[in-house]
Amino acid sequence: MRVEECIVIDASPQEIWNVITDPERYREFMHGVTRWEVEGRKKRGKGARYRLNMEVGSAQVGGLVEVVEFDEPRDMAWTSVLGIDQRGRWRLRETDDGRTRVTLRLSYQSPSQILGFIADNVSAPIVRRNLRHSLRQLAADLEGRQLRGTDMQDAGLVKTVTQRLWSAQVLARAGFLRLHRPDQLARALATLQRWGPTPAAGYKSAALLFPDEDAVIDEAGHLTFREVHERSNALANALADRGINEGDNVGLMLRNHRYFIDAIAALSKLGAHALLLNTAFAGPQLTDVVQREKPVALIFDQEFYGLLEDAGKRRKRFVAWEDDPSEVKDPTVESLIRDGDTSDLVPPEEKGRVVILTSGTTGTPKGASRKQPDTVDPAAALLSKIPLRSREKWLIAAPLFHSWGFAHFTLGMLLSSTMVLQRRFDPEQTLAGIAQHQAVSCPMVPVMVQRIMELPEETRRKYDTSSLRAVPLSGSALPGELAERFMAEFGDIVYNLYGSTEVAWATIATPADLHVAPGTAGRAPRGTIVRIYDERGRALPPGETGRIFVGNEMLFEGYTGGGKKDVIDGLMSTGDVGHLDESGRLFVEGRDDEMIVSGGENVFPAEVEDLLAKHEKIAEAAVIGVDDEKFGQRLKAFVVTRNGASVSEDEVKSYVKANLARYKVPREVEFLDELPRNATGKVLKRELADEGDGSDGSRPRSRRGSRAKSKTRS
Repeated sequence: MRVEECIVIDASPQEIWNVITDPERYREFMHGVTRWEVEGRKKRGKGARYRLNMEVGSAQVGGLVEVVEFDEPRDMAWTSVLGIDQRGRWRLRETDDGRTRVTLRLSYQSPSQILGFIADNVSAPIVRRNLRHSLRQLAADLEGRQLRGTDMQDAGLVKTVTQRLWSAQVLARAGFLRLHRPDQLARALATLQRWGPTPAAGYKSAALLFPDEDAVIDEAGHLTFREVHERSNALANALADRGINEGDNVGLMLRNHRYFIDAIAALSKLGAHALLLNTAFAGPQLTDVVQREKPVALIFDQEFYGLLEDAGKRRKRFVAWEDDPSEVKDPTVESLIRDGDTSDLVPPEEKGRVVILTSGTTGTPKGASRKQPDTVDPAAALLSKIPLRSREKWLIAAPLFHSWGFAHFTLGMLLSSTMVLQRRFDPEQTLAGIAQHQAVSCPMVPVMVQRIMELPEETRRKYDTSSLRAVPLSGSALPGELAERFMAEFGDIVYNLYGSTEVAWATIATPADLHVAPGTAGRAPRGTIVRIYDERGRALPPGETGRIFVGNEMLFEGYTGGGKKDVIDGLMSTGDVGHLDESGRLFVEGRDDEMIVSGGENVFPAEVEDLLAKHEKIAEAAVIGVDDEKFGQRLKAFVVTRNGASVSEDEVKSYVKANLARYKVPREVEFLDELPRNATGKVLKRELADEGDGSDGSRPRSRRGSRAKSKTRS
C-alpha cells in the first residue's frame, strides 16, 4: 500500500527541515504515531535508526527503520530493517512565492497474508487521514496558529470502514476470493499489496493463481496468464534496455488484440505512462497530440505507418500487429518479447498513469490523466449493478483505447477474466464470437447494438448467444426504443452506463430501469454522487433541468495540457445537462455547450469550422449537430464559398476526412449565400438548426437561389 499527501506551508524549507529531522518532535505533530525513538547513537542523518509504530484502527504497525537518504533541506527517506516492509519519504520544495511544498509518502506491505489485500483497502484511508492531519498540524505549528477541527472524526472513520467491508463483500460474491492453495493465494495477495490495483499486479497475480488458463483469445490464438505475465516482463525489460524509463510517456495506437494487453502490462511494470491514441484520428491530429504529450516512443499497428509518418519522427518506434512483415521498417513488439528477459521487475516508485484522449473546448484532442484508484471501491460499484464474476469470458467489442473499453479491460483484469478480442468491429462476427466462445459479457457502444439490430433477422438467429448475461453500454446516448428492441430479442441483459472520460462512470441503468423508464441513464452506484445545478451553482430538485455534476473516486486529475472541468461542492461537471426523476434516475438531455457525441466519440463543431475556413474555395462555414439514428448525432455543415467558387459536397467531405477523424466528417453539406447573423455578427446557429430540420416548413436556401434570411425572434 502506498499513500501520499501534500501541503504548502508558509515557512522556509530549512525551518521545516529542522522539525521533520528531529525525532523528538514527531509525537507533537505526527498523528497516529505512538512511537518514534532513536535506536543507537546516531540521532539524525543518513544511517540513523528509529523504532516506529503507528496506529491503524486498533492495530499497531511498524518496526525498525533506517534513514537511507538525507539531502538537507530537500529530501529525507527511510526504509525498514525489521518488522513490516515499509518505506517513507519527506520532500520539501520551495515555491515561487517563498513558501514550501511539503510531500509525505508512506508505503508498507502488510504481514497478513490470507486477507492482506482487503486489509490494505480498509487501512489505506485511515493512514491517508493520519498523514493529512499530520501535515496540517505541522503547518499550524510552524505558522503559529491553532489547528481547526480534526480529520479523524468517528463518524467519518466508521463510514470509511463500512465502505471497505461492503466492497469486500461485493468482490467476494463476484468470486474475487476463491479457494486456492494457501501459498498461491498468499503470493498473489502480496503481489497486489506491493504493486497496487495495476495491470502489473493483475497479470502477475493471475499467473500465480491461474497459470495455464486463457487470459487472451484473439485472431492470433490463445495466451495463458503465465504467458501474458512473461511476455509483458520481457517487453518491459526490452523497453528499459532501449531507454524507456519510469515516468516516460509512451504512445499506443493499437486495435483490440494481444499486443495492447502486452504493452499496457509492460508499461505498468516499468512505471511508464500509457498515452492511448485514437485509431480514427487523422495524421495532422496525431502530430498535434504527439507534439503536446511528447511520448518518447510509439507502439503501433503496421496499418498506421502512414498516419504516424510525421508524428513518429525522432521517436523510438515499435510495430505491434503485422499485416505484411516484409514491409515492417522498425523493431516489432514480438521480436522484443522473443529476445527480452522474462525476469520480474522491481515495482516503480510511482505507478504509471493512463492518459485517454478527449476533445477540449476547442475541439483539439486533450489528454485526460487518471491515476490508478486507491481502492477497489469503483470496481465494486460496477459489480454491485452488473452480474459479472471472475474467470468468465468477455468479448470486449468497445475499442480498448476508449475509456469504456479500457474500463472493462481493468475490471476484467481484476477478475482474471478471459478477454476475447477482435481487431475490428463487425456485427455478425461479434455474434459469431459470442457463440463460439460462450461469452457472458460483451461491452459495446450503442452504435454497435444498432448495427447488430440492422442485420437480417435470419442472420442474428444463426448464432447461439444464450451465454450472454450482460451487454454493458456507454459512450453515447442509448435510445429507449433500441434498448427495448434489443432486449426483446436477446433478453434483459442491457446495462446502460453514463459518464465521461473526466468523471468515469456516474450512473448505471439496469434492465429493470430501462423497462420502467426508457431512455434513462440510471442511478448513481454506491460511492458516487450525482447532482443537478443551475447556472448560479444552486442544487436543483428532481424534475428540473440543469448542469450535471458528479463526485467519485475516479475523477480525472486534469488535462495534461492544463485546465480542468468546473467543480462545485467537490463535484465535477460532465459538460451535459439533464434532470433526475423522483426515484433518483438520471435523464441526460444534451450538452451544455455545442459538443456532440457521435458513435461514442466527442465532436466539436468549431474544429470542423476552423478547418473549412482554411479551404481555398470556402469563405466561411458554420457546423451544427443533428440527430442520427445510427450514431446518435452527426455534424451538418453550412458553407459559403469564396467568390462563388465551385465546390461539391463530396469535395468538402473528402477535405475534412483527410485532416480529421472520420466521425467528424459532416453527414450533410448545404451551400448558402451567407450565414444568418445577429447585430453583433454572431452566427445564429439556432436558425440554421430550425430551418435545416424543416420544422417550420422551410429549408435553407442554396447559393443558387435567394439568400438565406434570418428570422426575427421575439
